[in-house]
Amino acid sequence: MNKKVIHYFSGIFISLFVGMHLFNHVWGILGAEKHIALMNHLRVVYRNPLIETLLLLAVLVQIISGLLLFKEVRKKSVSFFNKLHVYSGLYLAIFLIIHVSAILGGRLVLKLDTNFYFGVAGLNTFPLNLFFIPYYGLAVFSFFGHIAAIHSKKMQKSVWGVSPVSQSKIILIISFIFIMLIFYGVTNGFQGVNIPKEYKVLVGN
Repeated sequence: MNKKVIHYFSGIFISLFVGMHLFNHVWGILGAEKHIALMNHLRVVYRNPLIETLLLLAVLVQIISGLLLFKEVRKKSVSFFNKLHVYSGLYLAIFLIIHVSAILGGRLVLKLDTNFYFGVAGLNTFPLNLFFIPYYGLAVFSFFGHIAAIHSKKMQKSVWGVSPVSQSKIILIISFIFIMLIFYGVTNGFQGVNIPKEYKVLVGN
C-alpha cells in the first residue's frame, strides 16, 4: 500500500477514538464527575492493551505518513479546502506528538490518572491558558477541518440540495459548536475548575 492508503486507514482508526474522546469532553458540560464516569466506561475499550497498542501504532503511522505527504503536496495545494487539508493535517501531526507525549509522561512519569483534571489544569490556570486555549481549540478545528477537506474531495453529490462544498462548510460550523461546548464543560461554564492538589504539579504549584 502507498502512503496515502496507509494514512487514510490509520486516520479512520484514530478518528473512531477521537470521536469518543470529543464526545467525552462535551459530556463534561454535566460536570467533572460525569465526565470521569463516562471516561472510565470508554477506557474499557481504548485502554485495552491490544487496542491501546494498535492506537499508538496508528498515531505513529499517521504522524510519519502525514509529514511525508505534507512535504509532497503542500506546494500543489491551491484551493481553500486543499490548503485546509494540508495545514490541518500538519497541525494535527504536531498536536499528536505533543499530546500523546504529555499523556504518556503523565501516566508513566508523574503517575497521575490522566483524566478530566489532567486535561483541564492548564486551561484553568492563568497565564497557561493563553497557550492551552488556542492549542486545544485549533486541534478540534483541525480535526473537523481535515474531515471537511476530505469530504469536499470525496463527496460528489448534493444532499437535500446542499452542495459538497456547502456540506464541508457545515462541518466547519459544527467544529466551532464543538469547541464552545467543550470549553464550556472543561472550564465549569467559564467560571474555572478547582484543580485537585495532586494535579497542581502540572501548573507549577
